[in-house]
Amino acid sequence: MIKPRNALPWLLLSAAVVALDQFGKHVALGALQPYESREVIPGLLNWTLAFNPGAAFSFLAGADGWQRWFFTALAIGVSAGLAVWLSRLQRGDWRNAAPLALIIGGALGNLVDRLRFGHVVDFIDVYWGSAHWPAFNVADSAICVGAVALALFSFVGGKEQGKRG
Repeated sequence: MIKPRNALPWLLLSAAVVALDQFGKHVALGALQPYESREVIPGLLNWTLAFNPGAAFSFLAGADGWQRWFFTALAIGVSAGLAVWLSRLQRGDWRNAAPLALIIGGALGNLVDRLRFGHVVDFIDVYWGSAHWPAFNVADSAICVGAVALALFSFVGGKEQGKRG
């Protein structure tokens, strides 16, 4: 019996996310001053260089420094767990593999920052009027898109399976 090919080649998508994320951060670090905004789309989007020692929405940003190592370990653990999950999927199962690869790439992109700088580099500032969303980066976007896609595909997949069965 031939064993089906696993989904580990989807890690190339993870590598692409890390590369794009690090490139964007490299450009932002070279072109922007911290917390100075450059308007990209008036009323909607700025480039604003910011540093986040915490997690999403600056969670634990004010802690004494232990959060760097906590989030480093968390990123490694989650990425390893998701890679194991990928290894158990069939390669053609893109509805699970692509979102997992996006999450892994995002987690590793921010991990690189934590190891290099002790904080995550953010530079995308979305706003409407005076209401600003917390600054984020390509890695954060990949994590969010991957998590939402994984959730949506689990609902859609369940409905389709129910119709067939």
